[in-house]
Amino acid sequence: MTYLANDQRYARDIYNRSGNSGLLLPQVSLGLWHNFGHVDDFATGRETILTAFDNGIIHFDLANNYGPPPGSAEENFGKILRRDLRPYRDELIISTKAGYRMWDGPYGEWGSRKYLLASLDQSLRRMGLEYVDIFYSHRFDPDTPLEETMTALADAVRTGKALYVGISNYDADTTRRAAEILDSLGVPCVIHQARYSMLDRWVEKGLLDTLEEKGIGCIAFSPLAQGLLTNKYLKEIPPDSRAASPYGFLQRSAITPRLVDNLRKLDALARERGQSLAQMALAWVLKDPRVTSVLVGARNKDQLLDSFRCIENTDFSTEELELIDRILAGN
Repeated sequence: MTYLANDQRYARDIYNRSGNSGLLLPQVSLGLWHNFGHVDDFATGRETILTAFDNGIIHFDLANNYGPPPGSAEENFGKILRRDLRPYRDELIISTKAGYRMWDGPYGEWGSRKYLLASLDQSLRRMGLEYVDIFYSHRFDPDTPLEETMTALADAVRTGKALYVGISNYDADTTRRAAEILDSLGVPCVIHQARYSMLDRWVEKGLLDTLEEKGIGCIAFSPLAQGLLTNKYLKEIPPDSRAASPYGFLQRSAITPRLVDNLRKLDALARERGQSLAQMALAWVLKDPRVTSVLVGARNKDQLLDSFRCIENTDFSTEELELIDRILAGN
């Protein structure tokens, strides 16, 4: 059956500008870190991606190593792109990254020019694309000159293989240096992808200020702390959760009694606000105007649509914010 996109997908104005650039992203973007690899159900992934687009979620975030196995999320997305979304390519923002290990040998990871550009070529082949909209350096390489890494990003734009470039997982000082190098090359850094949630607030210690100063947008990954900031773990570890999976980074040991107690208190506040815990956690990240978008990873379309409802209420009273801080501090 031929896919036809919802003709009302742009009925709501859900887009934010990334820093000082012309790049506009939906407040909620779909990340393909989990749930879209070869170990996952392809039909469910396809349905989730098409549901996202039907609701105006035009940004699909990937990386060379997403799966598992590595590369399979890009391969599956490429199949969906060819089958369903090809007519809508000019409406889509497709991002990918390179930085973590992808193949054996000295040029299979980190930030050398050879690795970054070779990885980008591989990503384009897996997805069947001529270019990606955003190409990221996925992590800072302490052993490669930052100038080399940034020049490789700039050359990805100059050769037409990427429209914009960004960085991910860089600290504030290195972000500043990277932005200045890219500015000198005439290819600005337009976005920084950083881990940010109620449970992980490291970006508040200088990075967000640096991004604002340099006119760079922020897109938050893991805004639900790998699913911890949902109602999944309020009682026990469900068998179909990330903590119970042999894949991924969330371990059972992270689900401590103190964390569960804090989650229950946050859930009570969310219900007072007319939201699920996940919706409130996403809204909490989006409340900061320096945050362009939040990346959600959904197991299915219903989970995606539930998360998407966070945009209906991103306002917090001073009392609510103070209560959240007290809960997280254990008071």
